[in-house]
Amino acid sequence: MRSMPERTQLTMPENDLDYELLRQIIDQPTASQRGLAARLGVSVGKVNYCLRALVDKGWVKANNFRRSDNKLAYAYLLTARGASAKVRLAREFLEHKEREFERLQTEIAALRDELKEDLPDARKPT
Repeated sequence: MRSMPERTQLTMPENDLDYELLRQIIDQPTASQRGLAARLGVSVGKVNYCLRALVDKGWVKANNFRRSDNKLAYAYLLTARGASAKVRLAREFLEHKEREFERLQTEIAALRDELKEDLPDARKPT
């Protein structure tokens, strides 16, 4: 069971959410919308909306089944189109994360340079 880092949850683009939702469905097809929402760091309403959109796109099939402890539950399954979409979204997700990583590396280098410049001033006696 995978969970997302807290910072990513706050700024997740819609395609990233679709990708993460597809990943979660593969990991746990019988997960509840509440459980998916908790793992993805979004509201249950957002998960419901996104799942309906994935079903409408033909990427996910929702099968309801009956269990003794829960009178109505769903199993979410990726379709062939959904598996293809997941691969495409995985590539986009990776590209997005690589750009973010490069941006962070640049920011970190600039901060290190700033600290090197400020360091001699901090050592001067006042």
